[in-house]
Amino acid sequence: MRAIEIIAQSGTNRLQITELEQPVPGAGQLLIRVAAAGVNRPDWMQRQGLYPAPDGASPLLGLEVSGTVAAIGPGVGGFSIGDRVCALLTGGGYAEYALASAVCTLPVPDTLNWQQAAAIPETFFTVWSNLWLRGHLQTGDSVLIHGGGSGIGTTAIQLAKAFGARVFVTAGSDSKCQRCLTLGADAAINYHQQDFVVLINDLTQGRGVDLILDMIGGDYLPRNLQVLACEGRLLQIGIQGGNQASIKLWPLMAKRLTISGSTLRNREDSFKALIAGQLHQQVWPLLANGQIQPVIDSVFPLADAERAHQRLLSGEHFGKIILET
Repeated sequence: MRAIEIIAQSGTNRLQITELEQPVPGAGQLLIRVAAAGVNRPDWMQRQGLYPAPDGASPLLGLEVSGTVAAIGPGVGGFSIGDRVCALLTGGGYAEYALASAVCTLPVPDTLNWQQAAAIPETFFTVWSNLWLRGHLQTGDSVLIHGGGSGIGTTAIQLAKAFGARVFVTAGSDSKCQRCLTLGADAAINYHQQDFVVLINDLTQGRGVDLILDMIGGDYLPRNLQVLACEGRLLQIGIQGGNQASIKLWPLMAKRLTISGSTLRNREDSFKALIAGQLHQQVWPLLANGQIQPVIDSVFPLADAERAHQRLLSGEHFGKIILET
């Protein structure tokens, strides 16, 4: 099969198309003939040696795919050869065939194409596990989403709005802010031109927001705490702005705030299966009827994975970047 491998090289390392042996599914696994794969920032981090694959995972990049079931491992029920599926992976998506845990694999709604389906698993699993399982989002809550134009951001806007939240976002340009509003955000803040602390306090009459979904970190941390309401929850899912920050502890205590950090890739399959079940029950109907749709920025052939990564790093994308096999 064709696959993308990382070639060690000083600087950024490079990606190269190669031929590898087709994997064989083990117990509890499916072999998926990949139609499309999502490109995510953790792929770039792994390429730099900053986010190694968990023990036993494929060393290839790629955390989500869509395609058809090509083979079924021992002990797996509920799937048939040829089923249209999408799956959350621990690695291996940048290839023509990929192994997936059956419990992390979901059917593709008939209304979605392969590119849209490949854009679902990583972002929807991440957003759901943080805003709902960790953040306990309720109807009527207010949420601030940093990076509104990212795959995570475009997903979080739609999901939070569909479940009755008031949604604020930050984004890096006026055009991205406008597109976030079109997706359902109640307000969008251009972080290059406006101070989100001032704007959020104005928009909430000084109350602040109930939840913040943040992939930036760094000096955003103390600023996030300033705009959280009493009993507010900060959900940290990335550190694009840096790994360190300094905060004052008294406001944290006085407002009874919660700071929660998480990664998904190294979590056990039983936890991911819980998320998959809730998504299938509560979100899949919204995907099927078109109320929520994955946002696709661009699509590249598998052999052009390098260009896809450059698009990701440019910061100009809005929504998900996809590879097609």
